[in-house]
Order: sequence, then C-alpha cells, then structure tokens
Amino acid sequence: MSPDRHARTMLPIPDLPVPGLTTFDAKDPETHFPPIEPLLPPEGAPNVLIVLLDDVGFGASSAFGGPCATPYAEKLAAGGLKFNRFHTTALCAPTRAAMLTGRNHHSVGMGSITETATSAPGNSSLKPNTKAPLAMTLKLNGYSTAQFGKCHEVPVWQSSPMGPFDGWPSGGGGFEKFYGFIGGENNQWDPALYDGTTPVEPPATPEEGYHLTEDLADHAVSWIRTQKALMPDKPFFVYFAPGATHAPHHVPKDWIDKYKGRFADGWDVQREKTFARQKALGVVPADAELTPRHAEIPAWDDMPAELKPVLERQMEVYAAFLEHTDFHVGRVIDAIDDLGVLDDTIIYYIIGDNGASAEGTMNGAFNEMANFNGMAALETPEFMVSKIDEFGSPSSYNHFSVGWAWAMDTPFQWTKQVASHWGGTRNGTIVHWPAGIADKGGLRSQFTHVIDVAPTILEAAGLPEPTMVNGVQQSPIEGKSMLYAFAAADAAERHDLQYFEMFGNRGIYHKGWSAVTKHRTPWLLMAATGALDDDVWELYDGSSDYSQARDLASEDPDRLHHLQRLWLIEAVKYNVLPIDDRTGERLNPDLAGRPTLIRGNSQLFFAGMGRLSENSVVSIKNKSFSVTAEIEVPEGGAEGVIIAQGGRFGGWSVYVAEGKAKFVYNVLGIQEFATAADSVIPAGTHQVRVEFAYDGGGLAKGGDVTIYYDGDSVGTGRVGATQAMIFSADETTDIGYESGTAVSSDYTPQTSRFRGKIHWVQIDLGDDDHDHFIDPDERLRVAMARQ
Repeated sequence: MSPDRHARTMLPIPDLPVPGLTTFDAKDPETHFPPIEPLLPPEGAPNVLIVLLDDVGFGASSAFGGPCATPYAEKLAAGGLKFNRFHTTALCAPTRAAMLTGRNHHSVGMGSITETATSAPGNSSLKPNTKAPLAMTLKLNGYSTAQFGKCHEVPVWQSSPMGPFDGWPSGGGGFEKFYGFIGGENNQWDPALYDGTTPVEPPATPEEGYHLTEDLADHAVSWIRTQKALMPDKPFFVYFAPGATHAPHHVPKDWIDKYKGRFADGWDVQREKTFARQKALGVVPADAELTPRHAEIPAWDDMPAELKPVLERQMEVYAAFLEHTDFHVGRVIDAIDDLGVLDDTIIYYIIGDNGASAEGTMNGAFNEMANFNGMAALETPEFMVSKIDEFGSPSSYNHFSVGWAWAMDTPFQWTKQVASHWGGTRNGTIVHWPAGIADKGGLRSQFTHVIDVAPTILEAAGLPEPTMVNGVQQSPIEGKSMLYAFAAADAAERHDLQYFEMFGNRGIYHKGWSAVTKHRTPWLLMAATGALDDDVWELYDGSSDYSQARDLASEDPDRLHHLQRLWLIEAVKYNVLPIDDRTGERLNPDLAGRPTLIRGNSQLFFAGMGRLSENSVVSIKNKSFSVTAEIEVPEGGAEGVIIAQGGRFGGWSVYVAEGKAKFVYNVLGIQEFATAADSVIPAGTHQVRVEFAYDGGGLAKGGDVTIYYDGDSVGTGRVGATQAMIFSADETTDIGYESGTAVSSDYTPQTSRFRGKIHWVQIDLGDDDHDHFIDPDERLRVAMARQ
C-alpha cells in the first residue's frame, strides 16, 4: 500500500505546487507535469451506507424480537453484527444532528427540535462551524456524498425557499446530492419534496401507486449505480433516512392485510410475546426482566370494547409500514450487492432515531393534527370506527395509540422523548461490513451511542479527524470509534460516560450504572410539570439489570449522588444548561429568542410563491383576518386557487369555482365550512377580499365570513370552528396553485392552478377598519415595511 501523500487534517486539502523545471516551449522534451489525479481517500477506504429509520422502538423489528417482519434487517445481521446497547437522544432532529457530526446534540445546538429552538447555545438549532459534519469531511477527502429522505435539522427561519441554505444537506451539510424533505414528518402519499434546494413534485400520484419510501429508494439506487458507473474508483457515502415509520403511518393496503388479526391480544400480551422472542434470539440477556406498565398507560383490558378493532388496525398498519420500509431498504442494499461492492461497504442499519412515538393519544388518531391542536375529542370512538378501513390510506394522517408505542419499546420503560430511560434511547442497530467483520451473526453489547458512528467511519476509512475545515479550527469529536468492537465481542467498552436530556427528562450512564429522572410525559402536551429540583431520580446497575427494572436508589444513595453530580458536570460541558422544559413559550419566536420571517400584522405575496411553511407565513389562528387579492380575470372567467394554506387534513383556501370566489375552512379533514360569492367575478382587473371576523372568547372558535368584489359584499357565511395551533407539519402555503393535498374537494392539486392572472395577495390581521379596498400606496407601504 503506497503512503498517503495528502495532509488531510486541514480541509479542503491545500493545493501544493510541485517545483520543477519550467520550460519555454511545451514541445521541449524536458517539459513535464505530473498527471492530474482526482482526489481520493486513502486506499482501501470503504463505501458507506447509513440507514436511519424513524420512531422505531427497540422491540418493534423482528431482527430484535418484535412483531414487525424485517427480513432484510435479519439478513444483514446474519452477515454482520447486532448491537443491543446502542443509544440515541430520544428525539429525531437531535439524534440526526449528533450522528452527522459525532458530537452530542446540545454541542451542535440541537437540544430539541428546530421548531422549539431558543437563543441558548445548546438549543439554538444552529450547528457551530467548529463542528463540521461527517459528510463534509468525507466529501473534502474524495468521497461522493448523497442524502435521501428526511432532514429535520434546518432552523425553521431558514426553511423558506429563500434559505439561507447553510443548514440544508446540499447547502452546508456536505452532501453533493439531496432528495427528500425538510421537516419532522411528511405525507407518504403526497410529500413536499426537494431536489437539492429546489421544490419538486412527486413523479406520480397515490392512485398511480406512488409512495415516498419507494421513491426515495428509487433515487438512492439510481444515484449509487450512476456513481459506480462513472466513478468506480471513488467510494460513496449514502445517508438513507426515510420518514418511515414516523407518523403518518402510510402504507399500501396489501401490506396491511398481511397482519390482519395479529394484534387482537393487545399491547400487554404483545410485550410478553416480544420479550420471549428477544430472549430466544439472545438480543436481551437471559436474566433480563420485563419492566412493568406504568399507571399512565392503560391496560389493554381497560380500553373500550368498541374501540379495540380500531386499535388493532392501528398496529396492523404500523407493522406493515415497518415491513414495507425494510423491503425498500433491502432494495438499496441489493443494488450495492448487484454492483459487486457489498463486501467493501460498511452499512449501519439503525432501527430508529429514538423510541417508538407516544404522540398519538391513548386512542390513537386518524388525523394526528387533532391532538396537536388540542381537539382530539373530535375523533370520537364512533368516528374512529367509521374510518377503520381508511387507516394508512391517502385519506388518513394516522398515528397509533400510546399503548402500542410502549409495546414497541419492549422490554424497556417509556417511549420517545423520555431521554431518561432506555425506552426512549435504546435502538437496535446492525453493522455489516464483510471486509471488516469476521464474526458473522455476532452480538455486541458494549455501550455505544449515535455520536460514535462518525469516528467509526473515519477510522474505517483511514481518515484523521480534521483540525481545520474551511478555515475554521475544529473542536474534537465527542464520540468514540466502535471499530474496536467489530473484532472482539468481549472487548472492554470505550464509551463509558454519556449524558441524556430532552425536555427535562435526563439521565447519565457511567461504567455500567445509570441514574435517571423522568420529568415530562410525552403525550400530556399541556400538562404542568413540577420543579426540576423535585424530580425523583432512579438508579440502575446495568451489569445485572439490562432493562432498568430494579431501582436501587434507596439502597445505594451515595452512588446515586455521585452520578447526579456527574450529570451536572457533563451538562455544563456540553451546553445542556439551562434545562428548558417550557412548551408554549418555546413555540413563540419572540419569547424563545429565535429569528422569524414574520413581522407585523400584514404579509404580501405574489403569484408563483409556494412551499411556504407555517413558520414563513403570518398566523391567522385565533383572530380576525382578511385576505385580499388583486386578480385579472380573462374573458370566459377565472378558475383555480388564489391562495391556499394547509391541505386535506386542515387548512383554508381562497379560490374561484365556476367563476365565483369561494372560501373554504377545513378543520382537520373532519369538518368543512364553505362560503361562496353570489355572482361571478367579471372580466378585467378586480380585488377579491375575504374577511373573517373571529368570535373570540378562547382558542379554536368560529367566526363570520364575508366575501367582497372591489369593496362590495357579494356573499356571507359561517365557520363553526377553527384550528388553534397548527394546520400541518408538512403542507405549505401556495399562491396561484396548491401543492401536496387539496384543502377543498372542489379541485385537486393537479387542477388547482389559477386560470387568470394574480397581481398580488395580502393577508391582514387584527381589527379591520372596514375599508374593504387596499389602495396601491398602502400595498407599497406594507411591502417596504417588510424589507
């Protein structure tokens, strides 16, 4: 093996001129320059594939004893290693930011999700430039890099079409290719997609068989094949992060039907079944104990009988979703195998970025936005039963019950968001690398963490940790390489100290022991919490208690106090303090101290603007507002969307149907309130205005609607209720068309484009002065005020 001539600790690698004879004439026989060589990593550097699933608990996949068939995970494990003490951060964006940098989540500003970012360094959602991501390091060392799927690490004020794109995968993230979505979740049937930083539409409709996971796999397979066809000597780094199995749980019906009747025994029995399989597989120790159900989680037998068929269906859908996801992960792996490079590819298959999600209420949800708006009561048992056959379909935006989340985290306590306990943070992980792993089908039980992935890949590639990237001195990687464990099942663990924290739930691991305290329950969104100092800590001996089943706090208080102090030291070291358990305040940018694109009570839009997230648009919720549009109507009349926010599962739209202006307010896809004008809009240039007079007296109330043409009232109506907090996690605001799903059944996204001309659209909030016409000077003043 020839020595590496590059100084790789400084990136980009400096270009060094080669001294030598300078000739006058290129034809001179002594004219000589070394050939141009493309930059490559050190000889033997492997290809890398990281697969990171979403919201999959330790006890979900069949590879780790769960009820959801994951044959490709099992196949990969048979040729590689299972890690049964691999940990995440308990939430998606923090886990992803930590994995991609090799640093703790607070170290890279991702103490929680970007939507709750504050100005505190550990919660800002801004990654310091002293902590370059792994993809950037690999790219600058000669790797081809690509990401497919979910990116939830972009600060919310940078997620609009105007960026800046420093936090986007293909902007500053180090990925040369990105195809996926920005945000925490997406509709699997109708996703809001980006190719790089450019919004694109899905290549097909649900009716034509489209599904996001399949689309992502198609793009990943195509890119890998192209990369190996054009650059066979250059290794790739592919990060495949489908939105699955995060809610909404969307999957084709034929996959769901495979699980019919499999979950009739309920979640208590399911945990016992899973635990038995886990012991039989050896993925939990023989002396492990099954942790009991907490009082906050109801027993299956205590659930209403009329709801149980719906609850069963929720789990059938989820299991199908995970199996469907595993199948498409397998397609990506098979493509690598077909190219003959599987032996030289290190694959991380991380089955979940946190524990299973308990964000779906005790009854589950047909539209999870109901719970996020405090309106879960609308989804009565009768309503849920009426929708049983639609769960998982394009007409649903579904989530399973808290009880199923708990069962999918077998054998541990709690769920996603609960960073104190292994149910929130322990995820089954498989590593496959034939050229680097001899113990096929082996099990590894060293404590490992998601921040260990980056240093492992660097060591496997023979690359040093960079000290300088893009002119900025780098802080050390905080994870430990796992490579030592690949060769020896009994090797002493090297990652023996790790803190955990999420929304006040916190814990510490040190040399086999863990001290933990749960502060907040995930599904009680608005519940008050006690003082942080009053939280009760628990103590567990991991050497004899794999699942945290026996609390030893009263038996060994000195050890507990030692670990509590150690947690505090680590918290100071990694920017965890101040602990922030606030909820509503963190959703308000002014109180949280983060930037916002929204200023004042008025916002101006122009035709063609679109894919504007809710954080990019002035909020009309719980208040009076007006929408005014200046449009040009052709002879023969106009048709189509003027402005729409949200979609099928909640939102509003101002559009023209059969020549008449119409306003529709859609509450969670359950209730729809429509107001139409009495007359068509004449040909020529006109202002169409919709005024909504909010009833007041609390959140989510209704209001009266009036439609005006050029200041004259042409129609009135009534909205009976509104959404208080959020329209959608993935649907956007569009001008002159509607992307994603449609607010109203009067049109489809494909037929929504406005036929006519839109000059501008303006939203105004608050008290109305009853001047139903905006003059040009006022419109210009508003536009200038927003510069």
